[in-house]
Amino acid sequence: MGKNGRLDAEFSILDPHGRGGEKKELPAYFRDLNLETVLDELALNWGSAVRELFHTLPETAEDENYRRAVFGDVKKAWVFRALEAFVRRMDEAEDLRREKEKVPGTLQQSVWQVREAEVRCAALAELMEALDREELSSQGLLNFRDILREKLCSAEERAARERVNGIMKRIRAFRMVITCEKDRIRVEPGTAAGEYGALRGEGSGIIKNPFAATPLLTDLEAVCLQVLTKKDPGFFREIREVSDSVGDRRDPLADRFRKEIVFYLSFEAFRREMEEVGFSFAVPSVSDSCPLMARGLYDLALACVFRREGKKVVANDFAYREGERFFVLTGPNQGGKTTFARSLGQLVYFARIGLDVPAAEANVPFFKDIQSHFSVEESVETGRGKLKEELERLAPMMEEKRQGTFVVINELFTTAASYDALVMGRRVLEHFIRLGCAGIYVTHLKELAAAHKKAASLRASLDENRVPTYIIRRGEAEDVPCAENRVKEHRLTYEQLKERLS
Repeated sequence: MGKNGRLDAEFSILDPHGRGGEKKELPAYFRDLNLETVLDELALNWGSAVRELFHTLPETAEDENYRRAVFGDVKKAWVFRALEAFVRRMDEAEDLRREKEKVPGTLQQSVWQVREAEVRCAALAELMEALDREELSSQGLLNFRDILREKLCSAEERAARERVNGIMKRIRAFRMVITCEKDRIRVEPGTAAGEYGALRGEGSGIIKNPFAATPLLTDLEAVCLQVLTKKDPGFFREIREVSDSVGDRRDPLADRFRKEIVFYLSFEAFRREMEEVGFSFAVPSVSDSCPLMARGLYDLALACVFRREGKKVVANDFAYREGERFFVLTGPNQGGKTTFARSLGQLVYFARIGLDVPAAEANVPFFKDIQSHFSVEESVETGRGKLKEELERLAPMMEEKRQGTFVVINELFTTAASYDALVMGRRVLEHFIRLGCAGIYVTHLKELAAAHKKAASLRASLDENRVPTYIIRRGEAEDVPCAENRVKEHRLTYEQLKERLS
């Protein structure tokens, strides 16, 4: 507990060691794996600030499990509702704070500071009541509840709430009555309820609470309040005293908790929406003694696009066998190779960040980090060739400190001669396996599939008409009719040309 009864600002609902709030740059693999498409969906309803919460992976397997347990609680309907209500309350308090800052040094600022304090107190009290009502299982939310209970039960906090609630009751009941009498206007306090109306003649009046709608007063309201301050100075003095005594009720931990809890709420709301239209999610097992595997794995970013079009994505099953560390995936162009590679990277990412994964079932051992290298176009701006740019991007990925990471490589060395590309590809594969990395290597070189005993060959399948099925299966790499596919893609077969020209 800090000074003034404030919560311990080192607590983080994202990290048991308080590191969860650290801001980091967008990881390099985000674009390759199309994770930004998923974050776009989350930001639609939860604001752009939610994005940076997804940039940082937990440092250890213990930290990953801490998040997974919290997410398990957040998925409970009553916990989700309570936390969502807390976020709304805290946002309301921030709106009041911004309004208060428009009128510095005035009575209205004191009123609106008390209003803000009331909302912040209510937000924490209501959340405490909800978390006490049912059973929690995650250490993160249990610890937060204990700290919150200690704060709310302190004598200082109880006294502050009583002062705030008491003066707010009087502020809400306050009315001033403005009456027009011949050539004078009389202002006096009143208790009658009524609407703010126009003065309509002799003896008519306005009944108004000037504190109710906006901190910005009209000239008439400001003058009337000055008159009433002289008539009943005690009430207005008490408003200022309560405002000064409660001060700025922003709490470092409460604010941090509000920011970080959106990490779980945004993904849970998104997960529910996706499940409603048929996309599966699973709580991954995280056994290091079992190989990486998934059943019903799909590309979540592609699913975000397809759900708006009413389409279904193709799901795949896979599993590393004992001793295997890499998949080498070959097959025809437009056969789903890149999509599968992305879905595999997304699987590891969502497991590592402590959330459910886009699959029906999965086991994801702990990986230190994620790395990716996707083919890029030749740079016109720098004048460097494509091969040189690929090598420059690859170099930092192959440093010794990168051991134990999950690596996604898509179509390296496509501009090099086949023999050179094979030699370089084999060395890259051998290097990552030596570092204890695991991953997938998408390539057009079928010989690379047999380049290492710890590499398994996968193949994108074609149907009987040699049309891609987007199903990825184990199998020896084979020559594929890439040229034929390209010809069909651009509608240049004999039949297509004949149809177009006739």
